[in-house]
Amino acid sequence: MRMNSAIQAAVDLTAGAAGGTACVMTGQPFDTAKVKMQTFPDMYKGIVDCFVKTYKQVGFRGFYKGTTPALVANIAENSVLFMCYGFCQQIVRKIVGVDRKTKLSDLQNAAAGSFASAFATLVLCPTELVKCRLQTMHEMQLSGKIRQGHNTVWSVVKGVLQKDGPLGFYRGLSSTLLREVPGYFFFFGGYELSRTFFASGRSKDELGPIPLLLSGGFGGSCLWIAVYPVDCVKSRIQVLSMAGRQTGFMGTFANIVKNEGVFALYSGLKPTMIRAFLANGALFLAYEYSRKLMMNQIDSY
Repeated sequence: MRMNSAIQAAVDLTAGAAGGTACVMTGQPFDTAKVKMQTFPDMYKGIVDCFVKTYKQVGFRGFYKGTTPALVANIAENSVLFMCYGFCQQIVRKIVGVDRKTKLSDLQNAAAGSFASAFATLVLCPTELVKCRLQTMHEMQLSGKIRQGHNTVWSVVKGVLQKDGPLGFYRGLSSTLLREVPGYFFFFGGYELSRTFFASGRSKDELGPIPLLLSGGFGGSCLWIAVYPVDCVKSRIQVLSMAGRQTGFMGTFANIVKNEGVFALYSGLKPTMIRAFLANGALFLAYEYSRKLMMNQIDSY
């Protein structure tokens, strides 16, 4: 049967949600370590020290602080991202003047993914702000920046609304856009290039789970290598704005470089790269297989 746009969008949205869930469940402990090390680099000597101190101070549940908003963030982001990815692929086809069924090149797919990420940012920024604040609540109290931590999702949401109103959820929006738009060019570009490599002339749709896992991991690694300093600035803005008015992207960037050095922008890179490979491999595996399953079910009717 001929797939109409609404059904295709629903399939992409659902498959993106499945991928987002797999991504969070696989990589949340490493994401927690990343945010802690980005925001409070002086408190941790490295990833092992961060894991040990977190476990001693908060227990195992400390690694999964912010999981609920992380799930909401990733499900929302990847649902919108992959739904818009399909639409943006059609826009790219119109721009380059090819038929709607023509396979795009890896570079064209990367451009479509970059366009799609701008839409995903609008749903990602508020939920990621809540997640980052929950993940670093213990450090904010230890450093004396806040007196009492809001340690539940609702208390953080309530605090943002009371202090800054609805627009407070979009602290760090410009930083998130600066991260997402170029980052997802490398994300989808790396993924498609890797799939092309493993396909070796065959159809990419025939690839098994291992090549998909490796391709997803490679795409995720490309994203974070390209935009990690921007993400570090974003985390500082979203977390430290709890304690008072925070400077914008350029001011925060300049303060970090001036007071802590350039390498402070790469605090937490190691857990990020571990998470990027594992979580994004799981993301694309869940996305591709759930999408294929739904497409086969639709085609059977």
